[in-house]
Amino acid sequence: MENIRIATVIAHAPIGREQDNLDRMALWVEKAVRKGVRILCFPELNISGYGTRGHHIQAARRLGDPEAETLKSMAKRAGITILAGMLEKDALGCVYASHLVARPDGFLGVYRKLHLAPPERSIFQPASDIPLFQSEGLTFGIQLCYDAHFPELSTCMAEKGADAIFIPHASPRGTPAEKYRSWLRHLTARAYDNSIFIIACNQTGDNGDGLTFPGLAVTIGPSGNPVKKRFSIAEAMMISDLNASELADIRGHRMRYFLPNRRPELYGSALDHSTSAPLEKVTAKKG
Repeated sequence: MENIRIATVIAHAPIGREQDNLDRMALWVEKAVRKGVRILCFPELNISGYGTRGHHIQAARRLGDPEAETLKSMAKRAGITILAGMLEKDALGCVYASHLVARPDGFLGVYRKLHLAPPERSIFQPASDIPLFQSEGLTFGIQLCYDAHFPELSTCMAEKGADAIFIPHASPRGTPAEKYRSWLRHLTARAYDNSIFIIACNQTGDNGDGLTFPGLAVTIGPSGNPVKKRFSIAEAMMISDLNASELADIRGHRMRYFLPNRRPELYGSALDHSTSAPLEKVTAKKG
């Protein structure tokens, strides 16, 4: 990887206000550009809003619809890569909790949530592909909220070459401090066991549909230690500089880099990569 400045936004994302959510995104993109950010990540379903009652699935859009095209235009104008979430409907009408990757070169990629929390299973379709993405010299994966509780997924991404995993959340209830303590139980392990950066962010505020989110963002280094955190009830941006030397130091240490010493033949079919999508090869242009 190369040194890169990334940022996450603690975003308010009310249900049924897609255009308002996009308009506020544009303001954060402008601020990120002024701060030299190259990759900007928003929380899970920040365009559509997140809910578990099911009535908001009419907001699901296809990748060619205006919301996705707006995101592509936003990334192209700003010259940075933007990660943002929306309800996505495929050609068969299946609805996914998806996170889009819009690069300034016009590429639009998508990660569809793999592990659905019990309240989500009657609303969303679980996906089966595990894509990685590239931008600005960084190879990264995406996981959405509940996905992060399954260690095999992070290991699979690390084995495929991920230097970092962005984990956008729509995780309600509790205070920011309580949510932070909850995240540290598993997100630090994902970083430490796989020698990768973990970058997580959450929605904030009342979504207008019975859920309230505690604003939080955190970056965890490949040593498993949090290097930056932000608590905020209001919308806010957290900027982190990911240093290639930090990753190289861990991966160059014969005792602290565990991944090459795994013995997957002992684990049977616990990690089946047969449905994994190939790494998307095209890299974004700088500047």
